[in-house]
Amino acid sequence: MNLKPLLLTLTLIFSVSLLAFSQGQYRVLVFSKTAGFRHQSIPEGVAAIKKLGQEQGFGVYVTEDAGHFTDENLAKYDVVVLLSTTGTIFDEAQKAAFQKFVQSGKGVVGIHSATDTEYEWPWYNKMIGAYFLSHPRQQTLRLEVKDKNHPATWHLPDNWLWYDELYEFREINPDIKVLINADESTYEVSKGNGPNHPMAWYHEFDGGRVFYTAFGHVEAAWQNAAFLQHVHGGIWYAAKGKLPK
Repeated sequence: MNLKPLLLTLTLIFSVSLLAFSQGQYRVLVFSKTAGFRHQSIPEGVAAIKKLGQEQGFGVYVTEDAGHFTDENLAKYDVVVLLSTTGTIFDEAQKAAFQKFVQSGKGVVGIHSATDTEYEWPWYNKMIGAYFLSHPRQQTLRLEVKDKNHPATWHLPDNWLWYDELYEFREINPDIKVLINADESTYEVSKGNGPNHPMAWYHEFDGGRVFYTAFGHVEAAWQNAAFLQHVHGGIWYAAKGKLPK
């Protein structure tokens, strides 16, 4: 059997994929390792971010291997997306590499249970912005879009009806800049956060930029155009660090 044509085809496919990744306007590492609850929507999230990369011209690499978190490897990327990660997912060397990545001026995007991650790491808590506390049953609520001067919220209405698993938080970093707030009067809360209940935010932290959105638990979210624009805007901000003057 002549394997040369097959090997040539595989090499060409790999080369084209690598070229597409390397030529993007910026590079994104999507990391979805879980050491606790695993969300069924992770495959939908991965597919949606890959498609965003294809449509919007940025490179996307996907892994669940924390071994990728080394100084040398992370230097290839502009943004790390923590896609519904849970539990303790990094060892000490990987933590150090991640910190250096942020301190070098790079970006982080946390999605949904990125706040249900690394509870024993204070730096991570401050970086991601809060820790998960609880959630009620999945419901529709009114979201108050508090800040529309950000690429993750430019397109959203002032009042946004949304269905999802609705996170409540503890140890909220007071320095975060809230983009979207939950109106607790419009749904049945679990423990609640009161009138100031952030659901999406951003901030500059330790030299880098961080965006977080609590949404994305349900698979249908990843087929919603408004939500995908929300995620894309967060990635763009984390990569570029540009806001309107």
